[in-house]
Amino acid sequence: MATLRLEIVTPEARVFSDDVDMVTLPGVQGEMGIYPMHIPLMTQVAAGEIIARKGAKEHYLAVGDGFVEVTGDRVAILTDMAVKADDIDEAKAEEARKRAEARLQEKLGDEESATVQAALLHSLTQLNVKRRRR
Repeated sequence: MATLRLEIVTPEARVFSDDVDMVTLPGVQGEMGIYPMHIPLMTQVAAGEIIARKGAKEHYLAVGDGFVEVTGDRVAILTDMAVKADDIDEAKAEEARKRAEARLQEKLGDEESATVQAALLHSLTQLNVKRRRR
């Protein structure tokens, strides 16, 4: 059976690199399922959950905003945040959520507000993925 090479990269590191049978990812227009031999595609990725299926095993990752390039045999995702579900520390993510929500109550400049909102989105995404996988 044909497979896809899934590469997920953040500015800090390559988070995931493996051959998989199928990838489900959050696009800005909704969830997308990518199988081998998919038509070429380049689009935005929204914050959410990626599911990479390999045989009977599924890998779950929380991802932030980014871009995806799909070719017939490769899915390359460049994102500002990607964390494997098993590596998410729920207590730290909850604390980050609380800090970000508290900061949003303060008077912030546009740039600082955008940074805090991005941090809030990252922590909420991680919490959603972790809690869904219990």
